[in-house]
This record gives sequence, structure tokens and C-alpha cells, in this order.
Amino acid sequence: MFRRFNAPLRALFAAAAVAVLATAARAQEPQRGGTMVMIVQPEPATLASYMSVAGNVCPVACQVYEGLVSYDWDLKPVPKLATSWEVSPDGLTVTFHLRDGVTFHNGAKFTSADVQYSFMEVLKKVHPRAPVVLGDLSAIDTPDPMTAVFHFNHPAPYLMMALSGYDAPIVSKSAFENTDPAANPTANKPIGTGPFKFGAWERGQYVRLDRNPNYWQAGLPYLDHIVARFIPDASTRSAALETGEVQYAAYSSVNYSDVKRLQANPALDTTSKGYEMTSGLSEIEMNEHRPPFDKREVRQAIAYAIDRKFIIDNVQYGFGKPATGPLSSNFKPSGLYTDEVLRFDVPDRIAIANKLLDEAGLPRKADGMRFAATLEVNSFGQQWMRQAEYLKQALAAVGIDLTLRSEDTGAWLRRVYTNYDYDMSEPFFNNLADPVIGVQRQYVTSQIRKGVDFVNNTFYSNKEVDDLFAAGAQEVDPVKRADIYHRIQKILVTDSPVIWLSEVQYVTVFNRKLHDATTGPLGTYSAFERAWIEH
Repeated sequence: MFRRFNAPLRALFAAAAVAVLATAARAQEPQRGGTMVMIVQPEPATLASYMSVAGNVCPVACQVYEGLVSYDWDLKPVPKLATSWEVSPDGLTVTFHLRDGVTFHNGAKFTSADVQYSFMEVLKKVHPRAPVVLGDLSAIDTPDPMTAVFHFNHPAPYLMMALSGYDAPIVSKSAFENTDPAANPTANKPIGTGPFKFGAWERGQYVRLDRNPNYWQAGLPYLDHIVARFIPDASTRSAALETGEVQYAAYSSVNYSDVKRLQANPALDTTSKGYEMTSGLSEIEMNEHRPPFDKREVRQAIAYAIDRKFIIDNVQYGFGKPATGPLSSNFKPSGLYTDEVLRFDVPDRIAIANKLLDEAGLPRKADGMRFAATLEVNSFGQQWMRQAEYLKQALAAVGIDLTLRSEDTGAWLRRVYTNYDYDMSEPFFNNLADPVIGVQRQYVTSQIRKGVDFVNNTFYSNKEVDDLFAAGAQEVDPVKRADIYHRIQKILVTDSPVIWLSEVQYVTVFNRKLHDATTGPLGTYSAFERAWIEH
């Protein structure tokens, strides 16, 4: 057929084919400019990521702050504000060589003094995970402006997995010196070295970030602006993606019930990549200072009463798997995870739960209920309310009358981590890249820290567990380390200070015109300096 066309027509078709190929090629080349709109749900209470690890803070703050390193897809540290590093043979010294020519958004030059100040005067004092992760960091020397030498009381090999802008943001000494970090004026107008500068925060609506024209990575970022929108209504969030008003929604800010439908939209795509260093667990915390949660039998009974598979199938729509204890099964390849623990997913679990409650001295009353309690509902999405509604039904079956209370994020966190005015709470905790970084904070006695979010608010205290966690942090032999964490899991599951419900599989929904938004295992907890939008 083609041979029948005359020469001009053949030339026209050839030119059109070349144009199509050229357009396709250009579509894969980063284009500059434009605004990326992402959903952050719910609105963060602060942008001070150096003192809050709430999941809705970093998607904004991590565009502004950077760390000494980032991580590749093999979960190996790669240079960021540090270009290289050496660890001494005894593991007690790590020397970081810093990147020259970097400036903060306030114009100050980045030097080793900023690294020293960030770790010793800010992170060690106010970061929620610092007493565990930075507990053995004793000093930082600054022999010259581009060298920072970390000194440790004991080897801390896990620290290299906690030096990103999410875990350890580097702040400007000139902006923080002689101030209280918790009350620093940059808390909600952050100043960092990142690819985007803070622009504006319209409360209840959005945060706008603007391109940093002086970013140290030449030619980056590609985007002119990032807008983080706060959309409380779940259906409106999904609609905003469908209409193209929003290009990106991570950490399951789109309800699981909508994901399947949105996956059929040719303009949208989904991914579960970018969460490899997260390992989130959905849990129930119980206040052991309030009877009857001070009784192990009661906590175990609650664990038996819950059908985790029902949650996976009907709340998470298949995204995730039942949890067996405090460590995610993502740690299985390293040998740290075990499921050889007390199991609550047994056929006679309801009978066992009722027997334990009877033995705890909590008989059923005339109305069939044994006692009443209030559950603080996770404020990070409608799926958590759906889960709470199921928990109310499941616990009613064994005689626990549950009242659900839902508040905004700030009020929820104050209630459960500052005022301790709660019976049960429904958070999710991220295990992160190592148990020292993400797990230990929830169970050791030293982490009962009033006013600090996402640490030990159940008042669980067990010297054997404390000692095992301390040993696991310093053990370098992988076999011995695995044995330590297996013992920790067995003890914790038996004591049940927390009820572990599911391993959360987060989902990101994004517009197909948005490219390179997920470029590493930290996903949204890293900067979008390489993200670009087809115009």
C-alpha cells in the first residue's frame, strides 16, 4: 500500500513519523518549569522535621532540608552533603568529608560547624529518635570547614542508615545559635540547603515551595514550584487526581478503596516503590497506667480478638499483610525477623480471649460488656477510621465497649504523647532501615519521654528487653545480632504492650505526566530535585 502513495505524500508520512519519534524522545527528556501539586494528608502541625517525625512533615520539609547522605535502591548510603567518609577500624570514629560550595537558603555557607551544631545542639536535644540513634555520639570535631569527625562511645554501625534529610536534617547554625530549637522562628519557615525554598504556608490550604536558584546540584531542580495541598475529604482527594489538579499523592493519602478504581484511569499510575526504608506497621497502643491495660492477660485478649486478615482484605483492600510482632517481615532477608512467636491468629482465638478476660477478673455484666474504653483514631486518612470501626465490632464480641474518638493530628499527638490522656491509640509506626532506628524507641524504658511523639507512651518497662536492645545496637556479628532480635520479638509479643495489626503497604498515585518523583528507597521522604512534568 505504501508504494502507491506519491512522493510528496510519502515524504509527509516520513516527516510525521520522525516528528512522533522526536516527540517521544523529548517526552523522556526532563523539561524545566511547572508546578507539581501533591497531597499531604493531614496538614502537618509543624515543619520542624528536626523535632517531629510525624509522617506528614517530611514530604514538605525534606524538600528544604538535606542530610549528609542519601540512599540508593540497594539501601546503601550515597553522598549528599558529605562527599565521602571513613570509619575507623574500631568503629568509634567516622570522618565525613563535606561538599564545598553549598549555601543555605539564608545565604550562609555550609561548613562543618553546621554539621556539629545540627547534631550536638539540635538533633541530640530535640529529635524524637536521638536518645537511641545518637545516644553513643559523644562529640564532633571540626578540624577544618569541610571535615566533620564523629566520635562514639561504642560502635554505632546503624547510624549510617539514619543520616538522610529525613532522619538527620542539617540546619543552619547561624539561624539557630542562641535560640531554643523547639521555638526557633524557622520551625515553620524552614531554612536548609535543599532544592526548594520555603515560600508560603496558607493554613488549612497549602504550603508553597519555590525553586532554589542557587542549589548546589547544577541544573536542578527542574520544577519551579511544589505545592503541598491539604484536602481533608477523601473523595475530593481522589477527584483532584482524576481532574489533574493534583499530580502526586503518597503514603496512601488516597483511600485504599479508591486505588483500584484510579488504577484504571489512563492518566494515572500507581507504585509501591519508594517505601523500602519505611516498613510501616499498623498498631494499637495501650496505656498501661490505666487499668485494666496494666494486665498482660487483657492486652493478649485484645490481640486474640482481632482478625488481622479481615483488616487486610476489607480495610486495606489487599495492600499489606498481617503483622506478627514489632519487626516487619521486611527484615527477613537480614535474619532479624522471626514469626516464631506467640501467635494470635489461631482458630479458637475468641474462646482464648474470653478465657483471658475472665481470668483477669473482668466478667461480663448484664449488658454483655466487661469494661469500656476509648480508642484514639489515627488522623492520617479515612481508612484508619474504617479500621477503628472494625476494631469496635471485634472487641464488642469479647465484651469490650469501645468508643471512637477522632481529632486533628496536633490534638491526637498531644493527647497520647504529652498528656497521656488515652486508653488505646491507633498509630502506625515505621520500622525504618534498622531496629535501632525505628523499633527500639517504642519499647525501651528510657524512651518514656513526655511530650515526644512516637516513642514509648505505653509505659512498658522490662529490663531484659532494655538490655537486649542495647546489646543488639552494638553487636556486629549478624548471627548473634539476629538471635538478640529474635529474643526481643518473643518477649514483646508475649507481653503485648502493643497490638500489631498489619504490615502496611503504602501506595503512591501519580499523574503519568509527572516523571522521576520516586527515585530512591526513601520516596517522598527525599527531595524531588529530579522530578519534572511534561508540558
